[in-house]
Parts: sequence; structure tokens; C-alpha cells
Amino acid sequence: MDTLDAIILGIIQGLTEFLPVSSSGHLELGKAILGDSSLPEESMMFTVVLHFATALSTIVVFRKDIFKIFKGLFQFKWNEETQFSAKIIISMIPAALIGVFFEDYLEELFGGSVIFVGFMLIITALLLWLADKAKDTGKPVSFMNAFVIGVSQAIAMLPGISRSGSTISTSVLLGNDKTKAARFSFLMVVPLIFGKIAKDLMDGNITEESVGGSHLIIGFLAAFLSGLIACTWMISLVKKSKLSYFSIYCFIVGIIAIAFGYFA
Repeated sequence: MDTLDAIILGIIQGLTEFLPVSSSGHLELGKAILGDSSLPEESMMFTVVLHFATALSTIVVFRKDIFKIFKGLFQFKWNEETQFSAKIIISMIPAALIGVFFEDYLEELFGGSVIFVGFMLIITALLLWLADKAKDTGKPVSFMNAFVIGVSQAIAMLPGISRSGSTISTSVLLGNDKTKAARFSFLMVVPLIFGKIAKDLMDGNITEESVGGSHLIIGFLAAFLSGLIACTWMISLVKKSKLSYFSIYCFIVGIIAIAFGYFA
């Protein structure tokens, strides 16, 4: 991986993190097109660092919401902010369990399996299409909803399954308000990413030899800056636009990825 590759992959992550098109899937496709030959664990490490960058950009954009949540927590009451935080914790459980017990298997899927990513993108397209047909009842996210959405987030750890697409679609299919679903979707992943980084730091997995210290930094900066831009004007696109547009896009890219995998 050279400097230009790191920049391109960082921009791909930043631009696709907030749209229901699978940032991890696009990263794997980008790596395949750029001829990335990283080992699975190295490829996974670079992906985690880019996700960390976009998580940081999410914090910057949602800083007022996050400040309000922390302010409510320190009131030590069962208020709206405390309940929201509890729902976030509940939503983290499925993905945390998958990450702890199946991490090695997941790493193998981040080694350039373009055909697998293609099929997962088609599944994402189907999920988005179904969500587009669901009625929006305007309900808030309940505790049970939070767990179900958490399960969809765990499934979205597979490259090609859009995390935001699956969580927002699941929430909408459960009858929740689209705006609240999007807010919950973007905030629920932040603790998981920080937890993953902390775990890798303690395990000694984040080293300069993982991908190359300079390339990690360059990729991080590219993802963070493009994520800031994307998060400010693309979040509204996710909330307001029809999910069917993204469904068509994911289906087309999925078919192209499968064809690329078979004939490249």
C-alpha cells in the first residue's frame, strides 16, 4: 500500500460511512481494484483505523447531542438521556459478542473476497428496498427495538452489509421514525469502534508494522476530513431520500463486484 492508496481508501471510507452502501464493502472493493495484497489481519487493521476516523467525525458533528446525553446522565435520573444511553448499551451487546468470539473469522473476510462482498451488497439492496416500502409510524426506538437493531449491526460486521443501511432499515421496518432511526444508527456505533481500538491497543495489535505507521495516519486523516464533509451534508440525504435509490446502487455495484471477482 502506498500513500495514494491510503488517501483513496480513506476518502472512500469517509464518503460511504454515512450512506447505506456499506463502507467496509467499498473498502474491500477499493483494495481489490488497487491491488492491495495485505494479509487479512493487516487489512482488517487498516479498516478499523478508518472506521475510528469516521467515528471521530461523527462525534464532532453530533457534539451537541453527545453533550446533552452526558449532561443528562450526570443528573442521575431515569430521564430521556439515561434511557437513550441504556438503549445504546443494549444495541452494542450483539456486535460485541460477535467481535469477541468470532474476530479471527471476521478478519478472514476482510482479505479481498470480492465475490462475497458482491453478494452481501445485493442483500443490502434487498433490505433497503423492503425498508423503502415500510410505513413510517413515527415511533421512537424502544428497548426491544434497540436490541433487534443491535443484531442487525452485528450482521453488518460482514463486508458488503451496510451498517447504517441495515440498522436504519431495521428500525424503519420496526416502525420507528426515520430521523430518530438515523440519529440512533450513527451514534450507536461510536462506542463499539472506540472499544475495538482500545482492545487492539491493549492486545498490541496496533503497531507500525500492521500496515505502515505513515499509511495509517494518512488514511486516518483522509477518512476523518472526508467524513466531516460527508456527515454534514449526506446525513440529511440519508434521512430525506428514498432508500430505493441506494438499493438500486448497491444492487448494481454488487453485480459488478461479482462479475469482477469471477473474470478479473
